[in-house]
Amino acid sequence: MLNYRKLDRTYQALGDSTRLAIIERLAKGPATVSELAREQPMSLAAVMQHLKVLEDSGLVKSEKVGRVRTCRVDPLVLSEAERWITERRQMWERNLDRLGAYLGE
Repeated sequence: MLNYRKLDRTYQALGDSTRLAIIERLAKGPATVSELAREQPMSLAAVMQHLKVLEDSGLVKSEKVGRVRTCRVDPLVLSEAERWITERRQMWERNLDRLGAYLGE
């Protein structure tokens, strides 16, 4: 069964352009927090706040080795969000097909 709270946190996290940019970057491969911060026009502290939202949603996982924190995308969480959208799209396509058939009669 789909966890709607988790899905809600996922879409909330994806609802910000900075967090989307971070996800896009991490889709290419893991990156340190410093690397991610260099790519954003904001302070390191602001980037860390965005990463916290992404981690709380489950979209991003991180691990700390020494003083370096490395982040990566969790593809399972993204695939759950994609699955929800795909199911809605298929439902609407079926409904519109039925409406088209009805109007065609």
